[in-house]
Amino acid sequence: MDRLIDKVALVTGGSRGIGRAIAERLGRDGAVVAVGYAQNEPAATEVVRRITTAGGRAFPVRTELGTHGDAAALWAAFDQGITGYAPDGGVDIIVNNAAIGRSSNLEALTEAEFDRVFAVNVRAPFFIVQQGLKRLRDNGRIVNVSSGVGRIAMPEISAYCATKGALDNFTLNLAKELGPRGITVNSVAPGIVDTDTNAGWLRGNPEAEAYAAGLAALGRIGRPEDIADVVAFLVSDDARWVTGRVIDATGGAAL
Repeated sequence: MDRLIDKVALVTGGSRGIGRAIAERLGRDGAVVAVGYAQNEPAATEVVRRITTAGGRAFPVRTELGTHGDAAALWAAFDQGITGYAPDGGVDIIVNNAAIGRSSNLEALTEAEFDRVFAVNVRAPFFIVQQGLKRLRDNGRIVNVSSGVGRIAMPEISAYCATKGALDNFTLNLAKELGPRGITVNSVAPGIVDTDTNAGWLRGNPEAEAYAAGLAALGRIGRPEDIADVVAFLVSDDARWVTGRVIDATGGAAL
């Protein structure tokens, strides 16, 4: 539990799914975890409770992403919550996990939906990092949660795919820019993961479950903990020499 002792981590979208698993894992590793969420306060409170019950430290950070000024609002909420944990208000780890998980196909996509998915999936992480740089300590870690669709074509959700391609490129450029400060920046690209977002079409549907498991070389559907463990490695000192990379965490999908 001491891998991240004295570290402060912000996890956006930390109230459920992959974000929840990441927040809980970093809490177990000793970090003070700011659990970002948009609307589901009970879920975020439960994540904080689980972390603190296990002996960790955490607090909720409520911000609706996808609007102008969202990054400033997030950091203002962070500043309020971090009091008592880190007097300097600093952060060591930023995990950009919050995202809109799907989009309409090319024919059905509207300009409003396009703008919305890019605002949450690309613009928000960009400005969260930009406005967090003064708080981010040297030798810190940034992890952007991307997707396997960065290398696997899925035309039915092409706008979503495009946001993840943009996020991966942001990772590459940010790693170059922040390298002199010892800050590493990487993307983690999950495949199909059994989360609430996918529950509607996946859980309890034998055909869908077989399809999803069959995509992976390892022969099963991903779990949130599979992704959280990869993130835990990237934010640890063990990954100090890894930066600017997209880490495939699809279980070997579409090889």
